[in-house]
Amino acid sequence: METVLQQLTRGSALFLIIILGIGGTFQSGYHITGLSSPSPYIKRFINSSWYDRYEEPPPQQTVTIIWSLIVSMYAVGGLFGAVSVKFISGMVGRKKAMIGNSFIAIVAAGIMLTSKGAKSYEMIIVARILHGYSAGLGMSIHLMYLGEISPRKIRGVVTLTSSTFASLGKLSGQFFGLSEILGREELWNVVLCVPACFSLIQVLVLPFLPEAPRYLFIEKGDVKACNKALQSLWGQGDFKQEMDEMLAEQEAIEAAPPKSILQLLRDRTVRWQLITMSLIYCCNQLSGMSAISTFSFDIFRKAGIPGDKIRYVTLGLGVSEILTFISCGLLIEHTGRRPLFWGGYGAMFTSWVFVTVTLNLKDSSYWVPYITAGLIILFIIFFCGGPAGATATLNSEIFIQSNRMAAFVLTGIQRWLVFAVLGLVFPFLINALDSYCFVIFACVCLLGCLYTFFVLPETKGKTLLEISEEFNAISVCGKSFLEEMRVETKL
Repeated sequence: METVLQQLTRGSALFLIIILGIGGTFQSGYHITGLSSPSPYIKRFINSSWYDRYEEPPPQQTVTIIWSLIVSMYAVGGLFGAVSVKFISGMVGRKKAMIGNSFIAIVAAGIMLTSKGAKSYEMIIVARILHGYSAGLGMSIHLMYLGEISPRKIRGVVTLTSSTFASLGKLSGQFFGLSEILGREELWNVVLCVPACFSLIQVLVLPFLPEAPRYLFIEKGDVKACNKALQSLWGQGDFKQEMDEMLAEQEAIEAAPPKSILQLLRDRTVRWQLITMSLIYCCNQLSGMSAISTFSFDIFRKAGIPGDKIRYVTLGLGVSEILTFISCGLLIEHTGRRPLFWGGYGAMFTSWVFVTVTLNLKDSSYWVPYITAGLIILFIIFFCGGPAGATATLNSEIFIQSNRMAAFVLTGIQRWLVFAVLGLVFPFLINALDSYCFVIFACVCLLGCLYTFFVLPETKGKTLLEISEEFNAISVCGKSFLEEMRVETKL
């Protein structure tokens, strides 16, 4: 039987996956962790720029407000990027949308690079908005592109690469932020521009790679171009099964044309899909992973890790994350999606309970803080090897083409809103609740475990239409949604 690696290397699929990754979720992962290392240097830059401009030191509150804008405007840009994905990718296609998105990232890097010479913290804010927009747009298009190029049998492995590249981006942000590399005061603007090099590679290479076959067949109606794209991606062969699946999906779309966001929200036939993705995204964002990525320095300082060792501990987090995502890619097609969700959430719940205990015992011995760090690394392994890896696959599997675009917009909006709120609230939580703030994360993980164990259907090896039927068959109080619809139709 042909292995996954053999399937990926028969055509240009593996190369396309890499090019999409370095210009897609890699960018967002880098910018999540990349700001942590140069943060003290940027604050000093704000002080010096203000003094040069007004010949007096700025009030501390003003510096805090400007710094908060630099941090939070990234999420605001991401929100606008997520909102625009439906319009842009539907108008120009997946490939051209990714190329245009990379141009935005390059422009943002240029503004960031010149901000230091111009002594303008306003330029940093503008660059962060553009970086956020590029990340919000790129994440959704990247995942959509992957879902539309992959055959059913290896769809899980292919779509999981989006999470792998996000982790690689986070690790790169931590690595380049080391003082031995670019994490020095004179290079703080350079370290924030590193991802632009990968965006440039995508701009130069992606035009020579194929467009998403599903987009060509279903949305453009170009059967010849679709077959040519499949041959280019997966090598010479018979793709009758894939073409038949697309044809069945196209017939379903003709009966139900592509929906707007409001139409999707009103459509009761996708109620459980929307509830599921909304809850899973909330659980992922509020499980504590986003807080670890953004506020790792504060968390480890609270845990009692010496300040000079924190940067290297966070680098260990990044290594653990990417290794786990790679391992998850080997498991997802064997175990299925559902066990990765409920098993991962359950293990994450247990990790946070023990972290809360060790944080309260941190002063009892010098080695206790390192136990806490080990538990947080275990949490990351459980998260990346479970819910995070399976979410990317599930998101591309549970919506048919007519619903998928609006669904990506909705989940993108939710992701960035929750990220922005968490970024604003967590510093106050950790000060007010101290070690017990992680109990909130534990409760969220428990909710995710219970929901995915009792409600979520398995999607492994099923067509998109079969998955839709599985969701419609979910029963509440002994009655499925399909039965409710039949009763209402009769009435």
